[in-house]
Amino acid sequence: MQNQIDQGLTHRATELSIEQYLKEWLPIHNADLKPRFGERNEQISRDYVIPYIGKCKLHDLRLKDVEGLYQTLLKRGISIRNVRYVHFVLHCSLGYAVRHGMIGQNPAHGAKQPKLPQTEMRILDQNEVTQFLICVMGNRNEALYHLAVKTGMRKDELLGLKWFDLEWNSRYLRILRQAQRVPGEGIKFVDPNTRAGKRTTPLGRTMLQILSEHKRKQQLGKAVAGERWKENNLVFRSSIGTPQSDSNLLKEFRSLLEKAGLPKIRFHNLRHTAASIMLNNGRNFIEVSKMLGHSQPSTTMNTYAHLIPLMHNDIGDFMDELITPILIEIGETSNQTTEVIGK
Repeated sequence: MQNQIDQGLTHRATELSIEQYLKEWLPIHNADLKPRFGERNEQISRDYVIPYIGKCKLHDLRLKDVEGLYQTLLKRGISIRNVRYVHFVLHCSLGYAVRHGMIGQNPAHGAKQPKLPQTEMRILDQNEVTQFLICVMGNRNEALYHLAVKTGMRKDELLGLKWFDLEWNSRYLRILRQAQRVPGEGIKFVDPNTRAGKRTTPLGRTMLQILSEHKRKQQLGKAVAGERWKENNLVFRSSIGTPQSDSNLLKEFRSLLEKAGLPKIRFHNLRHTAASIMLNNGRNFIEVSKMLGHSQPSTTMNTYAHLIPLMHNDIGDFMDELITPILIEIGETSNQTTEVIGK
């Protein structure tokens, strides 16, 4: 008991329930997170942790209890992705308790999680992209869809663009923020998730022309809105200049896919589409990684390597030619000698 006290264990730690502990930990942990991630942590705790093990004492929680929670959630139809997020929240929160001497070890450490099923990444090929871009001609978000499939920008990055992020003469775009919806607060502008997320993206001349026409139409829309216009300098905005609703954009996107006769995909898969087209046409992983804002080229490689076919069908002949030994017969008057040499 004295050893436990020396390690930081207190009477309060033995009496604190999981519910009480999470309600204390969440505000501390979420203070350094973007609002939507904090809201997600609270929702997971509220819906999937507290109702099942909330009354259990923090000091009494064991590995079998944690794994039992995962199995209970799966049996009740909770998705594998949500159960894995439950593990993330528990492991993170209990790790904090270990570091502060409230418990001796993390009960979630080593807990067996359900594996995510392998699903095929559905993307559009180049012909389908052309088909889609023809369908969006004249749409108020035409420029947005062009940017999505030509740069691989995320939806939140597109909706967070402002006109001063665009360098017309140098032909590049600065990606500095994301537009995210915060429950009860509306849309907020936040920094990208990683330092690599802040980046510059080169643009083609045709893309600049499309953006120039988009800006011209926006000025006309501003004149029509009159006093209702709210100036936010956004590239993609509502009819009165306010941040565009991401839910409305997603509805429109699904409608356009159907109109174009294309398969249903997520908006985020336009990002995967852009990456696959770049890689399939000879752009290397490093430059594609920078274009997408990945922290490491290995992230790009791990995500997209399986989408890239062999760039050279003659690679087998190439290796044969490079390292297969050759038999050479050297003729002499009295006998013949055979030598084996490499190429």
